[in-house]
Amino acid sequence: MDKGKRSWAWLLAIAAVVLYCIALGEVPLRDWDEGTYAIIAREMFTSSEWLYPTLHNVPFWEKPPLVYWLMAGSYHLGGVSELTSRLALAVLSSLAVPLLYGIGCQAFGQSLPALWGAIAYLTTLPVVRHGRLAMHDGLAVTCFLFALWCLLKGRKQPVYLTGFGMGMGLVVLSKGLLAVLLGAIALFFCLWAGLGNLWLNSWFLAGVGAGLVPVLGWYGLQWQAYGRAFIQVHFFAQSFDRISQVVHSNTGPFWYYLVELVKYAGVWLAFIPGGIWLAWQGRQQLWAKLVLVGIVGYLGTISLMTTKLPWYIMPLYPFTCLAVGAKLAQLWSNPRLQRWFWLGWLVFLSLGAVVGLGYFWGYDRQPILVLMAGVLGLALAYAAWLVCQGQNRYLIAIAAGCYGALVLLMASPVWLWELNEAFAVKPVAAMVRANTPSQMVVYTSFSYHRPSLNFYSDRQIKPESPTRLQQIWSTTSQPYFLLDFASRDRLNLPQSRSLAQTDQFVLLTKF
Repeated sequence: MDKGKRSWAWLLAIAAVVLYCIALGEVPLRDWDEGTYAIIAREMFTSSEWLYPTLHNVPFWEKPPLVYWLMAGSYHLGGVSELTSRLALAVLSSLAVPLLYGIGCQAFGQSLPALWGAIAYLTTLPVVRHGRLAMHDGLAVTCFLFALWCLLKGRKQPVYLTGFGMGMGLVVLSKGLLAVLLGAIALFFCLWAGLGNLWLNSWFLAGVGAGLVPVLGWYGLQWQAYGRAFIQVHFFAQSFDRISQVVHSNTGPFWYYLVELVKYAGVWLAFIPGGIWLAWQGRQQLWAKLVLVGIVGYLGTISLMTTKLPWYIMPLYPFTCLAVGAKLAQLWSNPRLQRWFWLGWLVFLSLGAVVGLGYFWGYDRQPILVLMAGVLGLALAYAAWLVCQGQNRYLIAIAAGCYGALVLLMASPVWLWELNEAFAVKPVAAMVRANTPSQMVVYTSFSYHRPSLNFYSDRQIKPESPTRLQQIWSTTSQPYFLLDFASRDRLNLPQSRSLAQTDQFVLLTKF
């Protein structure tokens, strides 16, 4: 990579790290994924048992351990907090941006479309948001992009081929059998592009062997310790069953992920069809083959799966953003191309930003969202004016507006909007932790399980039905109940004693 490309890679990396890490520890962990993984990592940290993850001291078989290793390592360095739960994963997820730029330089053979593709990826909301969360997906995408970059780089410098196997091994340790699908996409791409001979190169095979060593080692230890039970949960319940069965009621129509793409691609949505069309027209070129295989192979596969979850789409974005990069590079070279269409698109978006500004100013008073809408609206309006002037700088205005709006969003608590869906866990968790014995199971009338509440309270808090709560109270000598006030009055538990309460819940035990 020449000096100019290295400079762009560093600038992209810095911009990504800032965006992914700003105010990262200012909001609590969210339920399900973050809360659950933080409990596992904390148990790994406190027990120093790194090879056999546990959840509430019970073996956890659902996911591979790389995420928990990184989180527990962060706890060792900086203590247990929201920041240390997310930081290592956010930094590694942000590295996908310069990696995508490197892939684009190799695939396009030039830096301009690669740069625009990386900028589009940098400023795509779900990519940034999920990359900041303590989850497996951002890390898995980075590992896969590292593998792809090494594969493309290895065409001329075979020693880089070792990185492909190592990267795919890390995908396995971060996201399990997702590596099979992503590996198949890489294989079909190589076969179509005439790069199949790379898979027989000694450097490539050495890298595959090196990547398999930790994978086979860890899975071998799980098999030795747990046998078929681990295989059934890890490979079938958490992987194969999601292809043909609905897991935890998470399902949707075949076009579910197309809708997700339309909802969250934002400003770049209108450039995706044109980029895919350019790829189809130039399908004999290396970059086009990568884009087409990636989009068709990945989107087609996850659309056929019965279980649907929003974060399953994450590995699709690098391919769509490369397509966007191709289209933006074309428009940069010919700013008058389809000028009236882009003018209409930008006017439409800027008017949408104005409507959003009015809503958040008049009905849902959230100053940060007002500021975001104002920044984005002004940038898009300026971009529309530049389109009228026939200047290609309108693309810079779009990118700057998107990046500025995302910085404002990520610097505020609003970026993790799921926290507003239920009660704030920290005050309730503090009450439970201060008034119950360590390792005690606490039963609650709340309707569903909240792992973040378990994490902050350092207790297992189990939701139960009113009938089951009555049974537990009558058969347990010293139960601990976390009840909302209506449930407390309705259950009318005998010999109950209030230990503490918040605005919404009361903590009870027996006299």
